Amino acid sequence: MAQKELKIQESISGKKESKLKRYQQLIIGSEKISDLILYELVTTFFSWIPGAFGLFLRSKLYPLLLAEVGSGTVFGTNVVLRHPKKIRIGKNVVIDDNVMLDAKGHDNKGITIEDEVFIGRNTILSCKGGDILLEERANFGFNCYVFSSNRVVVGRDTLIAAYCYIVGGGSYHLANKDIPINQQVDFEGKGGITISENIWLGSHSVILDGVTIGQGSVVAAGALVNRDVDEMVIVAGTPAQVLKKR
Repeated sequence: MAQKELKIQESISGKKESKLKRYQQLIIGSEKISDLILYELVTTFFSWIPGAFGLFLRSKLYPLLLAEVGSGTVFGTNVVLRHPKKIRIGKNVVIDDNVMLDAKGHDNKGITIEDEVFIGRNTILSCKGGDILLEERANFGFNCYVFSSNRVVVGRDTLIAAYCYIVGGGSYHLANKDIPINQQVDFEGKGGITISENIWLGSHSVILDGVTIGQGSVVAAGALVNRDVDEMVIVAGTPAQVLKKR
């Protein structure tokens, strides 16, 4: 079932709450002052420290913010956490510099990262009321973006090259031209995205909502995938077409 879409614009405008309360709702996901103080202390004083000393400090302090963190997990510099109590991370995970983990949503489960996942620098995992699951040993290159207003699953041993875009969510009705697009009534998506295990997504590939990619398949660089991909095939193009079977 599709999650209720969270409209960020509505959450920051036209409300009577204080700026502090809106900050807590959007960033921390909690209105407890103790959660606010802990978040501010950890992110302000320890998120930027370089080198091995910084890695050591964050490995000890970031678990205080998150729902769950396994042993051996490391956090690079300037990792951004939003709604951290909805983020669960397994063992021996590497989260590189400048990664954003945003588990925002009203009633979603958030982000789950299983053991030995690697997330390259500048990558963004963004929930907008949806869930994201990265299974064991999934590997993300630099500057990737994963969006979920429903559910996005990336299977184990999947390799995702740099600059890939995975968008699992709905869109907006466009019939009324008198209303700005961001104020149009939104509609549910096509059920999210499932990227099965042992997949290779080439650089700059785009995966749209409602797509399932079968086990062992390859998506060529720059491809736009807007429909299901069978197991053990290589696809390329815009929109993606099967080139051959593996």
